[in-house]
Amino acid sequence: MTFARVVSLVPSLTEAVARSAPGALAGATDWCTHPAGLDVVRIGGTKNPDVDRIAALVPDLVIANEEENRAPDLDALRAAGLEVLVTEVRTLPQAFGELARVLTACGAAGRPRWLDDAEAAWQAVAPPTPRRTAVVPVWRRPWMVLGRDTFAGDLLSRLGVDHLHADHPQRYPRVPLDELRAAAPDLVVLPDEPYRFTADDGPDAFPGLPCALVGGRHLTWYGPSLAEAAAVLPRELRAAGRRQHRAT
Repeated sequence: MTFARVVSLVPSLTEAVARSAPGALAGATDWCTHPAGLDVVRIGGTKNPDVDRIAALVPDLVIANEEENRAPDLDALRAAGLEVLVTEVRTLPQAFGELARVLTACGAAGRPRWLDDAEAAWQAVAPPTPRRTAVVPVWRRPWMVLGRDTFAGDLLSRLGVDHLHADHPQRYPRVPLDELRAAAPDLVVLPDEPYRFTADDGPDAFPGLPCALVGGRHLTWYGPSLAEAAAVLPRELRAAGRRQHRAT
């Protein structure tokens, strides 16, 4: 089987291509951690890829994302004569469509089983009632949260969680901590990426509020992890009721 020669600038897409067109990947970013042990040339970060190193790999295709990667870097790759496929993923249906498009472009033979499994898993999700409200920080120092039109926000909504900044003009607004607390959400959702929130770093800022520590790979990645996410995220959200930081 002949695959396109591909460089991936998106961890989610790297994992998807590695699973479904394993001979295609020639390069990936330093942040492409899945699958474990991936042996390809590393070409820098998602926000600062080494254009010369990518060009030296002579790929047939560079795969990128309009949110994950910067437009000037993608323009530089095109100026170097490289074909760049840019995905847009802000909802779960978009994710499934873009994954199919990318895998076809990379030469995958047919639709992979994991993609069918992921779609089936999410179709089977029944959001609990009543619905809950949440704030969803993605960074600390300064505090930044999920805003409008985000993939993670769409997943949470499908799980019965409405984040309170879904109508904000910005997609990842900076919001003062006092304002986040004053919003009095039902829970605070704390992913472990891009900022690595932990039991000791995050819940301390929200005394008295239930905090759900969730895996960023399940909340923000679109790829093989989606099949797991439909089961893992609800468990992590339910655990929030057992994790409240006391005021000091």
